[in-house]
Amino acid sequence: MYRRLSSVLFPIVTLLLIGAVYWGYQENQEKNSILIKAETQYQKAFHELSDDMNKLNHQLGSTLAVNAASQGFQRKSLVNVWRLTSQAQSEINQLPLTMMPFKKTGDFLSHISNFAYKASMRDLTKQPLTDGEMKTMQTLFDKSSEINRDLAKVQDNVLQDKLRWMDVETALAASKQASGNAIVDGFSGVDGKVGKYEAIDWGPTVMSLYEKRTVKMLSGKPATTEEIKKKAAAFLGDSSSKGIEVTENGKGTDYATFSAFVNKGEGKNLTMDYTYRGGELIWYMNSRDIANKKVDMAQARSHAAKFLGKHGYDGMEPVTYDQYGNEGYLTFVHKQDNVLVYPENVTVKVALDNGEVVGLQAKEYVYAHRDRKLAKPTMTAEQVSKGLNPAMRESPARLALIKNEDNQEVLCYEFKGKSNGANFKIYMNANTGLEEAVEELPGA
Repeated sequence: MYRRLSSVLFPIVTLLLIGAVYWGYQENQEKNSILIKAETQYQKAFHELSDDMNKLNHQLGSTLAVNAASQGFQRKSLVNVWRLTSQAQSEINQLPLTMMPFKKTGDFLSHISNFAYKASMRDLTKQPLTDGEMKTMQTLFDKSSEINRDLAKVQDNVLQDKLRWMDVETALAASKQASGNAIVDGFSGVDGKVGKYEAIDWGPTVMSLYEKRTVKMLSGKPATTEEIKKKAAAFLGDSSSKGIEVTENGKGTDYATFSAFVNKGEGKNLTMDYTYRGGELIWYMNSRDIANKKVDMAQARSHAAKFLGKHGYDGMEPVTYDQYGNEGYLTFVHKQDNVLVYPENVTVKVALDNGEVVGLQAKEYVYAHRDRKLAKPTMTAEQVSKGLNPAMRESPARLALIKNEDNQEVLCYEFKGKSNGANFKIYMNANTGLEEAVEELPGA
């Protein structure tokens, strides 16, 4: 009996064993194939990075070498600097550097990219490079030469010792303090040097792109937890602050805020965030379940407007709205002297089951709201509209204050229209007649 059973099972077990071996072999082959492909991609990105950094250094040197009156060549060189730094940033993102300290170098390249882009986009015959910008260019050349030399050393080590990037991934995964790997140590060394560079004068246009909103930008005295409790109670219409919990976030930093939390039971929690200075509300959320839709967007807009008026947001006008499921999202901007001040905007979330406002994002409004002296436009809407596509004149022009790509506030005429089945807003500078921004609106 056992002999007969073994004669049946033995071939089956043998087949299973062979199948398991074959499956393991196939899995190993596929794994090796993936590893080889990844290694090839890493090596390609690294060597292209080294090559582009070398080209960048030469391009900066060429820009400095020409006569100051050669604006055409300068503009061409600056465009190439922008292109090369953008490519270098892309190549850095293709390398397994997320766990490696290389952020400072990436930020440095980002600043160079924006500096070159902003300078190349202007008319250098009318606005030539200033002495300060030429000095900055010289500094960039010197610093990029240093980075280039260090990367060249890493590249030499990679080629001579046939180093693998897959080993870098393994080393980084094994320890956050990985050392002894030539690639890791090389890149860490480059980033360490970049972090010690003295402050570079990038100019106000570039620096405005990296402006961070901190407590220092706000007026008013630092708030206390008790003051935030009272503010939260007043916002909710409660006579008592009992049951409101307040915590301070980022204590001692430039990004400190307060969070107020209220548990209303039955899955209904209210959360509010306030600024550290002045105790201004920047965010509100009522995390309740929303039932089936019974309120349309016109009614939602009315509920949102009443909510804003009740809580002190005066002179607000709706500019955009959208709907996701049973929730409506409406953006309002402040209107001053018949001008839409877009930097001062809030977004209101409305539950479409009963029209209750269940969310408010007011950070943009808080940081931008101030008394402004709005200058009169030097051109009329009719004059500006001559430079428009005829399809963009479907509605009357409105004056609007927006931030352009240089993060500067500019007075514009806002035109609405439709092109290729999509709705657009076009903002034309009210003093030059040139386009400042184009925005596609939701919905057809």
